[in-house]
Amino acid sequence: MSRYAVRKKTSELDPERDFEEINRQLATIEFPWDINQALSFALFRTYAVPTVGQLLFDTGEFTGGVQKRYDDTTLLLDAVLEHGLDSDEGRAGIRRVNQMHGSYDISNDDMRYVLATFVVTPVRWIEDYGWRQLNHNEVVAATNYYRRLGALMGIKDIPATFTEFARFLDDYEDKNFAYNEGARKVADSTLALMATFPPNDKAPKWLINIFARSLMDPPLLDAFGYKHPPRVVQAVSRAALRARGRLIRFFPVRKQPIHARDLPNIRSYPDGYDLTKLGTFPRGCPMPQY
Repeated sequence: MSRYAVRKKTSELDPERDFEEINRQLATIEFPWDINQALSFALFRTYAVPTVGQLLFDTGEFTGGVQKRYDDTTLLLDAVLEHGLDSDEGRAGIRRVNQMHGSYDISNDDMRYVLATFVVTPVRWIEDYGWRQLNHNEVVAATNYYRRLGALMGIKDIPATFTEFARFLDDYEDKNFAYNEGARKVADSTLALMATFPPNDKAPKWLINIFARSLMDPPLLDAFGYKHPPRVVQAVSRAALRARGRLIRFFPVRKQPIHARDLPNIRSYPDGYDLTKLGTFPRGCPMPQY
């Protein structure tokens, strides 16, 4: 298979109709590592909004049980991606997410912001570190995928285009990023978890910590009260990721999809799992039919 076979395929598909297939190709064949990293940082960004970060701290899920919370979130979203938004598995995954969110007083703006991070952060990550750039169909398809997912989660006033998502995200962060003690503890717990993921676990924890902070922009660092890494460390860290992207072009083409359950980061369910039992079980569901 040609190194650019996926790009050729996505160029020929209709991002208004085939957005699930295009997004699936990107996340499981073309950029599985990049998108997984980007979504991890997308989730991390949400902590810097105090109303989000404090809520996550209050639940205790991202401090006392951060590995399971990470695994459950990843597996639920991946089931939707793998099987489809309207499949039985997809409906089960969305229902579980809705049941968890429905127990808390989360504003629609915060929900829209979290959704925006999942749209914008992977595109920007691939622009900076991917082995190739995304084409127009791929950006539109990723946007449409999350627009549909957001609608099924009961989110209102969802941006219509990637440009609108990006503008909303940047404006929301400008207005809402601020230090919060609970959010800082959630961020610290997440960084500590990242240091345990293979192959990070082979390196000193301080090195993984400074590498992760080197990929953060100044407003995000300031919102957590994190010390800014030296510029030379930032430059080396980002250059290493760009070099990885260039090297990937010469690697053998991936033929089989990679799913979340295949990742070494997912460690809570060595004997398998029941999708309907993932996550916590608070009350309510804003979209009960899902």
